Amino acid sequence: MENQIAVECRGVVKDFGTGSTKQRVLHGIDWQIPIGATTFLVGPSGCGKTTLISIIAGLLTATQGYIRILDNEITKMRRGRVVRFRADHLGFIFQQFNLLPSLTAVENAAVSLVVQGSTLASAKRQASVLLDRLGMEKNKLKYPNQLSGGQQQRVAIARALVHNPQIVISDEPTASLDAETGREVMELLRQVASAHNRAVIVVTHDNRIYPFADHIATMSDGRIESFQKNTA
Repeated sequence: MENQIAVECRGVVKDFGTGSTKQRVLHGIDWQIPIGATTFLVGPSGCGKTTLISIIAGLLTATQGYIRILDNEITKMRRGRVVRFRADHLGFIFQQFNLLPSLTAVENAAVSLVVQGSTLASAKRQASVLLDRLGMEKNKLKYPNQLSGGQQQRVAIARALVHNPQIVISDEPTASLDAETGREVMELLRQVASAHNRAVIVVTHDNRIYPFADHIATMSDGRIESFQKNTA
């Protein structure tokens, strides 16, 4: 499946501000992300990684260029359709987890399905099954402040995966985790990519987890400097 392309970026430019305050953050990004693989996006802080994945996720719009996701050119979609497309096809794992403190683990994991229109009961059933697979059987009814960082990350992963997205984007998934928990999380993400023919995109500064990458794209100053198969 790796010869199939999940995301294609062509000539992607992003400017912030106008006139004398305009700042170009992305300088004509060309990049293809394969299905069935875990792709890392690495580079120094401020090089444009978060901006690029935010454009891929439809959270920001490109100034120039186009992005094709699963054969859909999102740069030509109206805003409402982009929101719907993102809800149907993308899962996003945030660095700070962004769990709702008033919801239990299973309720947090069910949010994506509820947004899509599932009943709460049905969404919780599906989320519960996924949390079981992630080793959260005994913690599904706990609230975020009762969970460890690794447990909260598993809930965030479940929330991102419960609606079966074809593309999963994870921003610094191991930043707040110890080495062992970080390895467990990355093993889960790699299994998700290979077993379910998804594209998993990981933005990271954590070189400890590089061995979990199938491909590594290196950014510098708003450009993709290299993209290669990982041999680590």
